[in-house]
Amino acid sequence: MWEFYARPSPELAEGDTRTTRKNMSRSKRYQEVKGQIDSKKTYSIEEALELVKKTSNVKFDASVELHIRLGIDPKKGEQQVRGSIALPHGTGKTQKIAAFVDGDKIKEAKEAGADIVADDEYIAELKKTEKIDFEIAIATPPMMKKLAAVAKILGPKGLMPSPKDGTVTADIGKTIGELKKGKVSFKNDDTGNVHLLVGKISFDTKNLIENCKTAMEAIQKAKPATSKGIYIRNAVLTSTMGPAIKLTV
Repeated sequence: MWEFYARPSPELAEGDTRTTRKNMSRSKRYQEVKGQIDSKKTYSIEEALELVKKTSNVKFDASVELHIRLGIDPKKGEQQVRGSIALPHGTGKTQKIAAFVDGDKIKEAKEAGADIVADDEYIAELKKTEKIDFEIAIATPPMMKKLAAVAKILGPKGLMPSPKDGTVTADIGKTIGELKKGKVSFKNDDTGNVHLLVGKISFDTKNLIENCKTAMEAIQKAKPATSKGIYIRNAVLTSTMGPAIKLTV
């Protein structure tokens, strides 16, 4: 299942010199739309999404991004946050799926719509060329030993299948079907932030609201038992190349 790695969290303290320098380099159009947002105010998901749509000024169908800052220590293994979400209305983005399978699972993967059916020969070629031509990797449990040969290639790209996010499974057909419908995985980055794609500007606002609430609930449920204090410290919504809008959490 695909993972979304966005730009670093746009949430910086007011007056931070990095923010000042960044804003100085922004276009006049960006500054104009940013002026429609009260930087000292937090908004409900409903209010924020209305502003996200209003302040998106690119000519393409921009993505809607959710960025969450967590109260975890990302250096501690037991505080890593990861999981998967079946967004009710998908993400609006089609991802290329590679299914690492063998035996009778090859036919199942093909019939389910896998873009690449990766067998032993494919793994050997990947090891040789290091060329990645997919955005999601799933595998059956028996194939994981074989994937060890390309772990150093897939791992840094966040593409190594894992039981924790549901990308190692015996039910290949069902998993591919869910991914095609918009199931996504998430995990915190090195700074304790989680970034998620929750839809497109063209989506109906009601559908975006449902996607955002589903994502927030999933992040909340993934709270590590050892995480103390405030778990979700802050969150923002933004469109591609658009200004960040703080959420009430």
